[in-house]
Amino acid sequence: MQGDNLRSRASIAGHPIHPMLVPFPIACFVGAWLTDIAYARTLDLAWANFSSWLLAAGLVMAVLAALAGAIDYFGNPRIRAYPAARIHVIGNVTALVLTIINAFVHSRDGYTGVVPAGITLSTIVVVILLVTSWMGGQMVFRHGVGVK
Repeated sequence: MQGDNLRSRASIAGHPIHPMLVPFPIACFVGAWLTDIAYARTLDLAWANFSSWLLAAGLVMAVLAALAGAIDYFGNPRIRAYPAARIHVIGNVTALVLTIINAFVHSRDGYTGVVPAGITLSTIVVVILLVTSWMGGQMVFRHGVGVK
């Protein structure tokens, strides 16, 4: 089924790093979306602050996950051959860029930082993450990428 060369290039003791890191930015970006919604409904500034912090933490972890993912993607031409891998990479890069923009949007004062641009960007990122997470799952469970 799978060959040795589908193992993760970025791993610790045989465990791939990328899948260890991706839950953190996903949780942060979904959390930012939820706190954006909470702010839009309540106008309690604490929710907007939570969103900003979640975006910042998510970006730090996303960059680390992206580095590990890039090592795997560019380190093996067989992985790059899968359409799911291309969708996963392009979608995640898009989500990362949109989240950087969103962090700057959220740096504005309260309402103008969340409604409507911030909440719209957060929604788009969550939708993209639904697709890219599914593609990442396809890579692991269908194609055995990163599985020892």
